[in-house]
Formats: sequence, C-alpha cells, structure tokens
Amino acid sequence: MALSDFPRHQLTFGPSPVHPMQRLSKHLGGPQIWAKREDCNSGLAYGGNKTRKLEYIVPDVLASGADTLVSIGGFQSNHTRQVAAVAAHLGLKAVLVQEKWVDWPDSVNDKVGNILLSRLMGADVRLDPHGFDIGIRQSWQDALDEVEANGGTPYPIPAGASEHKFGGLGFANWAYEVAAQEEELGVFFDTIVVCTVTGSTHAGMIAGFAALADAGGRPRRVIGIDASATLEKTIDQVGRIARNTASLIDLGRDLRDDEIEVLPGWAGDLYGIPVESTIDAMRRTAQHEGVILDPVYEGKSMAGLFGLVENGTLTAQNTVLYAHLGGQPALNAYSGII
Repeated sequence: MALSDFPRHQLTFGPSPVHPMQRLSKHLGGPQIWAKREDCNSGLAYGGNKTRKLEYIVPDVLASGADTLVSIGGFQSNHTRQVAAVAAHLGLKAVLVQEKWVDWPDSVNDKVGNILLSRLMGADVRLDPHGFDIGIRQSWQDALDEVEANGGTPYPIPAGASEHKFGGLGFANWAYEVAAQEEELGVFFDTIVVCTVTGSTHAGMIAGFAALADAGGRPRRVIGIDASATLEKTIDQVGRIARNTASLIDLGRDLRDDEIEVLPGWAGDLYGIPVESTIDAMRRTAQHEGVILDPVYEGKSMAGLFGLVENGTLTAQNTVLYAHLGGQPALNAYSGII
C-alpha cells in the first residue's frame, strides 16, 4: 500500500510549523538551522510527536471496538499524556502504566507536568516501581489483562507507540510534509536532526525520506541523537521499525545500514537524567530563540546538534531541520536544574 492508502484520523491542526532559528544559527556560526515544531502541532494537551503517530493508530482503535486505551511510559511520559488526550477526545477510557523510568530526586516528579495532565483528563494512572527499558513490559500486559477481566475491551499501545505495527507511519508522512513545505519555502534541508529513544519517530522519517529519494528527490541525512543511553537496543529498534515501515509503504527495497544513523555522546549515563550539555543546550536555545526544550529529549538532541557543529560535521554548507518533538510539559518535574 502507498502511504496515502492508510486511514488517518486527523488530530493535528495540519502541517506543523517550520521556521528559521536565525539567532541560534548566527551564535553557532555554522549551518542554517530551522525547526519543525511538533510541540505546537495540535490542540490536544499540547500535542507532540506521539499525537502525529496516533493519527494512524486511531482508525485501528475505532475498528477494533475497544473502549479503553492501555499504554505505558515513565512518570513524566509525553506519550501517555497524549494517549490520555486522544482517549478523552474519542470518548474512550485510558489506563496508563507509569513506571519509574527516571530516578530523579524531585519530590513532585510523580505529581506535576505530564502526569498531572493525564490525571486531569481522567486517565486511570498506575504508578509502578520498575525502571527504564524500551522493550515490551509485563506491567503493561498485566494492565491489559485487568481491563479484560473487568469486562472492558482494551486496545494496546506500546511505549512511544513505537512497537505498534503502524507506529512509523506518522513520521513517514512527516517526511512528505517536509518536502511540501520545502517547495513552498524555497529551501532544502540536507540534514534532519531528531531525538531517538523508543525509535519510531526517527524510523518513520528514515522510511519516508528514503521513499522520497527513490522517487527522484534529493538524498539527505537523517541523524538520530540517542537519548536512551541503551544505544545498541535503540539502534536495533530503529532499524527494525524503519524496515517494517518501509515495507508497509511499499518502498520496494531493503533500507541500507548507512540510512539508519543513531549517534551517541549526548545521552549521559542514564535515560531521563540531564547532563551539562543538555542544560547548556536548553539555556542557549531559550536565550537566543525563546524556544523551550525539555531535559529528557529535546535538550539532548539539541546538544547533539551543537556538538556536530562544534566538531565540524555540520558546516555553513548545511541547512539543518531540527525536529522539536514537544517534551516541555515535563519541565516542572525538573525545576532543580535551572
């Protein structure tokens, strides 16, 4: 099937905004940097990259007859907040397993930010002591079984929507959206920089841009900046989801290994713990552009972009599109870093 053949339930306003980051570009002294803003892509609970993914999952939810969305993430999961919003929007229930993925010493870490919003939207929030892992979790399966045992019809949405069969389609479509915006703006982004953890945002981009290049478009580099601190697992998952998505949209070939690029160096030792480069990237971006980044995802991917400029990988010859995925609601749980 072509990407356009997959049903899509629109949850976003339309194409997310793209704009130049002129002062930041001048400050760094290298490439021209633009941002594409998934943090303001929807009216549902501040939107974000998972809202775009859920557009391709909702038709399957509705066809299934499910009455409860069951998903999983950390205490400050952006994904579970967006699942709660979509459930409210559709008139469904939401059960959210919130594991202790981040050992962060903030007394309100499980009370403010994303988890506060999920509770406000009526989700059944289950705190769980298990730590971080990008794989499929028993706690999530237990929640699914409980919904069934109580007579409900659950619909499973894995962490980040990444392991869902349609998890990569939203950002395959993002690639086509970028190409249309480039034509309108008269610009070409030779490099995309995106944060990657559970993988399907980055993976969908890889598949979508590969399809565009194979259809006669100009090749470009899609760089994932690891923020998982479990690099090998993340590389494996990005590759697997990218290849699954490429197959779904009939790419007609296997993806090359060089098309799947996940760079280490800015994640720190643990998922969700900001390091010096994270906070520096957050401060400089805020103070030069008024653009707010979070300490779990965007602070780390922007730190990676800064590092690639500083080491000469990205130069004045490049025009870079930075994917802002929308993690700012978690900031209140990290107030001690500022």
